[in-house]
Amino acid sequence: MKYWYRRGAVAWLLWPVSLIFLALVLLRRLVYLLRILKSTHPGIPVIVIGNLTVGGTGKTPLVIWMAEFLAKNGWSPGVVSRGYGGKVPAPRAATVASDPAEVGDEPILISRRGGCPVWVGPDRVEVAAVLRREAPKVDILILDDGLQHYRIRRDLEIAVVDARGFGNGFLLPAGPLREPRWRLRTVDAVVAHGGATKGYAMHLEGDTVHRMTDAHERQPLKAFAGQKVHAVAGIGDPNRFFLQLGKAGIQIVPHPFPDHHPFKPADLEFGDEAPVLMTEKDAVKLRSAPRANWWVLPVAAKLDPAFGSWLLGRLDGWRRSKAA
Repeated sequence: MKYWYRRGAVAWLLWPVSLIFLALVLLRRLVYLLRILKSTHPGIPVIVIGNLTVGGTGKTPLVIWMAEFLAKNGWSPGVVSRGYGGKVPAPRAATVASDPAEVGDEPILISRRGGCPVWVGPDRVEVAAVLRREAPKVDILILDDGLQHYRIRRDLEIAVVDARGFGNGFLLPAGPLREPRWRLRTVDAVVAHGGATKGYAMHLEGDTVHRMTDAHERQPLKAFAGQKVHAVAGIGDPNRFFLQLGKAGIQIVPHPFPDHHPFKPADLEFGDEAPVLMTEKDAVKLRSAPRANWWVLPVAAKLDPAFGSWLLGRLDGWRRSKAA
């Protein structure tokens, strides 16, 4: 989060370093465009979902939405991910039984919700090859957080921008940008998760929580209205979660944590018996020792219908070109 809000002297002090970072970013992009460095296409369509900034912007809900959408429209998707925070040395399938410390939290969530093969590993070219070999029915790949991963050639690039936009507008380390803002003009589509950025609109919906110890025990989020609740979020923008709870009339005590925080049960001991509400991504890391007063709020992405029409049109064009 520190990169987003740097202002004044600190940001300008780091600005010269950002220029060096920019030069390296542009050089790397150029050598891949000129094929000086080798890139590989896995032989089936590749959709890259990413962002220009550090931290989460809503990519995971979009990946899940896309996996479900493609499956409903005759495709057999698979997801390739680095598995942020994971420690696997070689390609591995991420399933609901996987350890988030090994494969990352988001791949487990995508596997559970997306209903398709999800593979992770440090070398995503190798991961894609292994996924194709182990799941031969897969006919389209979604590359999670891969906008800057130029080793894999892609057919579609989709950039997600959330309500925070581009922070102070500087590149790392003075600001949150991994690539310049003009990079948005080169992608195939922009998904706007709130804020003023032009693109296909996306928002997250979720109004039902389930008890951590029993996912079958559910109740409306508004059932907590007027109550004191500890709100826990280790996501890119914790405030987004807190605002959602606040709109339901809940009296929240916010507990923001860094994105991908490796939660332990002790992190959720707040000295009272008030309920604890958390995001689904955070719950993945706490499932080994659940508590009865922990509740989880799943959310789902809702996209502008025009986005789905655009996506299918582009993929139909790809199929026609291959059949010609």
